[in-house]
Amino acid sequence: MSVQNSQRARVLGAVRRSLKRGPLTGERLNAVQRRTANPPRGPVPARGQLGREETVKLFQQMAEEAAATTQRLDTMAEVPQAVLSYLQGRNEAAQARLAPHPELTELDWHDTAPLLQVDQGAGEEQTGVGVSRGFAGVAETGTLLLYSRETSPTTLNFLPATHVVVVRAAEVLGVYEDVWDRLRERLGRRSDGADGAWSDNWPRTVNLITGPSRTADIEQTLQLGAHGPMNLHVLVVGAADADFGGDERG
Repeated sequence: MSVQNSQRARVLGAVRRSLKRGPLTGERLNAVQRRTANPPRGPVPARGQLGREETVKLFQQMAEEAAATTQRLDTMAEVPQAVLSYLQGRNEAAQARLAPHPELTELDWHDTAPLLQVDQGAGEEQTGVGVSRGFAGVAETGTLLLYSRETSPTTLNFLPATHVVVVRAAEVLGVYEDVWDRLRERLGRRSDGADGAWSDNWPRTVNLITGPSRTADIEQTLQLGAHGPMNLHVLVVGAADADFGGDERG
């Protein structure tokens, strides 16, 4: 059993003890497996049924309404200069921590953005700017989906004051159900074919990010950066009608 599965087993065991029951069996277990094997889909609103390019435009619109900023790029090669220009426009220090994702680390940061200092790794308390590779976008709410793995440290989603997320236009889908379907397809089921059972690839954390962190708990005044980044900038790359990338290289 992997360390992750061992930790999960301990947590679930504690939950079962609090409920005074053991693992599910019989029809109760079958019901859960049927539901996870064929997740129900809710009604899809009209704005979740747009054409591909209209879906991407809606995603950018909704993200900006949630206080994020967005920029459309033609190719991944433009990402380094776009990050540098964004930071210069905000008068921020020209340095960033990259998620160790090959689509980011293999870019020519030195030659295309020589004034930008970059390193790679997990986010730390002193990390000012993080650059992540998103898995998908949800157009109906302008939401990004990122999931934890070696090439996408969750700490980059929360610790930097400024978070830049790169997502391909083809990875922007209309509604949440479509994005969850893509994630299940990307991670795959267990090789033994058990209904509703997921492989060890299933992530420990899935983060849905809509705009920068905020709270209105303080005297009912909106405060940005309360529990995470104060600034969220989304770089949307490529053609909307390309094949769904789904962050395959990471």
